[in-house]
Amino acid sequence: MNIYNLLNKNITQQELLNYYNATIVYDYLPENINGLVFNYNNISTIVINKNLSYYKKRKTILHELAHIELNQLNQIDKDLFAFKVNNYEDDANLYIKKIMEDIK
Repeated sequence: MNIYNLLNKNITQQELLNYYNATIVYDYLPENINGLVFNYNNISTIVINKNLSYYKKRKTILHELAHIELNQLNQIDKDLFAFKVNNYEDDANLYIKKIMEDIK
């Protein structure tokens, strides 16, 4: 199970969330933050900004799922994580872009 299957409508969003032991929470976040994802006690929580449009919420969910799928939440060296944030963001965006290209 992966994002590719979700976008091809072979699985539902809930099935993918169950597979990754993940949940989505909608909350008010600062204007410049669309969403975030974190793992606590082996449960991944995706937080989506309530102020976003429907389309941006969907796009942000895919982006945060990409972080999970790319195993970016389980980085060993947490101290260096802050220096790699931009790389992780770029990697997640490129991953989704590649999947979208493969679907077309």
